[in-house]
Amino acid sequence: MSEDPTDPPGLGTLPVARLLEELGSARPIPGGGSVAGITNGLAAGLGGMVVAYSLGKPRLAEHQSMLEEADRTLAGLRERSIEEADGDARAYRSLNALWTLDRDDPQRIEGFQSAVEGAIAAPGAIMETSAELLDCLGGLAGRSARHLASDLAIAVELAATAGRAAERNVAVNLPLLEDDARRAELDGRYGGLGQRIDECARGIIGNMDG
Repeated sequence: MSEDPTDPPGLGTLPVARLLEELGSARPIPGGGSVAGITNGLAAGLGGMVVAYSLGKPRLAEHQSMLEEADRTLAGLRERSIEEADGDARAYRSLNALWTLDRDDPQRIEGFQSAVEGAIAAPGAIMETSAELLDCLGGLAGRSARHLASDLAIAVELAATAGRAAERNVAVNLPLLEDDARRAELDGRYGGLGQRIDECARGIIGNMDG
């Protein structure tokens, strides 16, 4: 991790205790957006554990090809989640640097709207990963190790929480967009995605509890 306080930390390299220390500091990075990305990573990791305990089990023989595919998918989503956590930190750093400038500063005028777009796209990508995670995790319900059903449910809850958290960062930055049409477009896109995330999570948990 860089000792420059303006640099976003490489979150994937930090021990958990150091990560929590960074989060609890009087610095804006890492913040809530990075937490959303990390939460997706936790969901993918926990889902991977469910798969690991399901692979090779005779009772689940008919689902082995699906489980192998889920294993690959979750490993990729786990890595992507950490990258997106770092990406959100970078996007916020860029916006925050311009925010501190005077409104009439040429650098702020030239780059602010682009930075806002970046600060929307970063949590938006985290939301998309949440949706992909839920699609994958949902396929494991009833087709994976029964004794890890609670872990699977927790993974689903984590992915949904990450998506909702990221949606908050999208929502807080949308009003900063000056282009009304672009703002409405992104509001519709991510609002719809947030609804899909919630519905998917509720459906998976409902099927597991039913």
